[in-house]
Amino acid sequence: MNKIIVVGSSNTDMVVRCSRLPKPGETVLGGEFIRAHGGKGANQAVAAARLGGQVSFVCRVGNDSFGQEATEAYKQEGIDTSNIIVDLSGASGIALIVVDEHGENYIAVASGVNLHLCPADVDFLATAFSTGDVLLLQLEIPIATVERAAEIAKEKGAIVILDPAPAPSDGLPDSLFPQLDYILPNEHEAAALIGKNNDLHSLAQALLQKGTRNVIITAGEKGCVLANQNRIETFPAFPVNAADSTAAGDAFAGGLAVALAEGIGLRNAIEFAQKAAALSVTKIGAQPSLPRREEIVDPNSLEASVSFT
Repeated sequence: MNKIIVVGSSNTDMVVRCSRLPKPGETVLGGEFIRAHGGKGANQAVAAARLGGQVSFVCRVGNDSFGQEATEAYKQEGIDTSNIIVDLSGASGIALIVVDEHGENYIAVASGVNLHLCPADVDFLATAFSTGDVLLLQLEIPIATVERAAEIAKEKGAIVILDPAPAPSDGLPDSLFPQLDYILPNEHEAAALIGKNNDLHSLAQALLQKGTRNVIITAGEKGCVLANQNRIETFPAFPVNAADSTAAGDAFAGGLAVALAEGIGLRNAIEFAQKAAALSVTKIGAQPSLPRREEIVDPNSLEASVSFT
């Protein structure tokens, strides 16, 4: 299998599950507290590792208990942590999350040293990638670092995937889109990137025109839409009872990265990623909810339209 390199953020999630999301200025009592490792980069690295990928993670953590515990947890997942940088100048990232009984959430993040991950930190990728490897990126680190990593990976023949979350208020640099083989926004992020709240097919086509080779817009229970130069197609979602949607997009991105690294067809790769996302929303928390390979290949775990081995 080709390797997967994830460049992104590492956080510790402080999650409160309650009956409903509070209104501004309101306190909702009776919640349940969960502490878990998170951050979009870390979530996607763990997702890919649990699904069978050969994963290396590039990030910055603080010289504190949060960073130490997170790094040890990544090692336990079988992730190569040799390129995790311990930053003495600040604290590890923290996310505060409130989740209601329907799985909807509010998230606030103190990024800490995630914002110190700089382009020079990824220059080593020039000797790390081979043709067919996968680079997985998100937007909880400086955009200049995202651009540099994508540029290097593209030069080396790697597959470049960007999950554009959180969607930047000022959009993405036009120069980044042609470096991407896949962009994976949800419907809200796609609308933010385009500046219009159009239907999914129109949003996908608008993003495709910016130069990305494949656009996959995820839309929860509505499934996802794929657009490339050959087709635009809707994939239905796997029906589940959602408990927490926090890491669904990360599960999807990790699943897609693994499937592409294994070289399976794009249709099967998308359904593999969808199944990972569907299973993740049935559990509470970010990394605790991410499924393992045996759950994906279990024909009884969800009503699958395709078999995975």
